[in-house]
Amino acid sequence: MEIPYVVEPRQDTGLFNAKVGIWLFLASEVMLFGALFSSYILLRVGADPGTWPHGLLNIPLGMANTIVLIVSSITVVMSWASLKMKDFSKYKKFQAITLLCAITFLCIKSYEYHDKFTHYEVDANPGATVQVGEGNDVKPVAIKPGDYLDGHILEKDNEKLVLHGHIINRIEAAKVTHAWQEREIKDQEITIKQSDITLRPDGKKAMENFGPWHNTYLAIYFTLTGLHALHVIGGALVIGFLWGPGARMWKTEPERYTNRIEISGVFWHFVDLVWIFLFPVLYLL
Repeated sequence: MEIPYVVEPRQDTGLFNAKVGIWLFLASEVMLFGALFSSYILLRVGADPGTWPHGLLNIPLGMANTIVLIVSSITVVMSWASLKMKDFSKYKKFQAITLLCAITFLCIKSYEYHDKFTHYEVDANPGATVQVGEGNDVKPVAIKPGDYLDGHILEKDNEKLVLHGHIINRIEAAKVTHAWQEREIKDQEITIKQSDITLRPDGKKAMENFGPWHNTYLAIYFTLTGLHALHVIGGALVIGFLWGPGARMWKTEPERYTNRIEISGVFWHFVDLVWIFLFPVLYLL
């Protein structure tokens, strides 16, 4: 039995079956991400003044990923347009760039995740002394109430804990309400200049990395970006299949194959659009 409306549009919708299906699917996706964005807004608005973190994410990397996805949106359209013009070789080239962009995006996001899982906050006992500096330029600094160490661990054993980062005071840091005000922290010497910090084990109360368990902001960050990354992987797998073994359909049913490329492109545009919202919400605001 032949399945109707795989190429020609339906009379009631003016769309072929796959396009109706993808728009219904994307409607559910909008509700999913809409609920998560709404949760982010409610959590942020409900947070106590001065407690919502700022400046934890790498804005240049986020911008780079935004550019990568915008380029991929262009190439996915150009690949579909190439098929409409019966130029299969150009389609292959443009879609290869799309896949390369997807891999680049995931690599950058993996680097960001790795940075968070190796970034630690260390609570030190007030009165404990840490050694700050590198080489011959090392000086002792006493930990004051409210101070904590923030940085990436370089060395950890039973005799010492060494990390590269800052000493930050929570009371003063809580006064910061925007990322651009971080300069004020440095200007007021609330944090020391980023350097190597050595702490004896008996001076440490607790230590935790910047995973999703660290605070509410990072929990929603990992949830939103992790779900988005899964969509990138899913979209790339479909595009990769159609670019590879699925391309045999071009020889037998070129119009149906072109429609499949269009549908995969519609989903890819949605993935790109979600990131266009994620970038300013998580990285800039």
